[in-house]
Amino acid sequence: MPESPRPDAPPPGHAPLALVVEDEEPIRHVLRATLQGQGWRVLEAARGEDALVHARLSPPDVVILDLGLPDLDGLQVTRKLREWTTVPILVLSARGREADKVAALDAGADDYLTKPFGTGELLARLRVALRHAARLRAGDADTAVEVGGLRIDLAARRVGVDGREVRLTPLEYKLLVTLARQAGRVLTHRQLLREVWGPGSEGQAHNVRVFMAQLRRKLEADPARPRWLLTEQGVGYRLAAE
Repeated sequence: MPESPRPDAPPPGHAPLALVVEDEEPIRHVLRATLQGQGWRVLEAARGEDALVHARLSPPDVVILDLGLPDLDGLQVTRKLREWTTVPILVLSARGREADKVAALDAGADDYLTKPFGTGELLARLRVALRHAARLRAGDADTAVEVGGLRIDLAARRVGVDGREVRLTPLEYKLLVTLARQAGRVLTHRQLLREVWGPGSEGQAHNVRVFMAQLRRKLEADPARPRWLLTEQGVGYRLAAE
């Protein structure tokens, strides 16, 4: 009997390429074994400059990037990549400080994991990154976003929970759609302010907290224990993707 496909494996006929940028060989070994075991191809770099060369010569589907590198800082690598590519960047770091996470995301990273991390969570974040990249290539053509019982009809500008329509204010709707278009990705307070309230609003983080609380009251069965509108403590928010 043929072996069943692994649940985290890429679709048949497609082997995505991950560029792993990590100076600690034991961690590279774990990442290589995990990814190759799920059908990925893997490129490795121990230095930031080498990673930039690899990214140009063999463009990856995703970059897994450590912040603490021996030459360039991971934030520098992120900024340099963002000068010419939109490849998803997943930051791995032993730096647990919220400021480091926010700095990485504001520099252009798509998501982060703090060491030590579980392989299941890593693979889930990579699936989200690939889906988001695919939507960008398709021109963000999705007309609806569904997460469990939450449905956001982008064409009709309607939001429903378990089949019941929920009325939102224009700003509430814009905040929800901003999260929905990047479902599964964490967005910082600064990113949300820039997208929803516009340039010059970066110092008004209280706006995000107030409107997020309003959205939770309207959409979540228990706003204190949200299913969909998740807080990344001290960093920002994400709309659950799975």
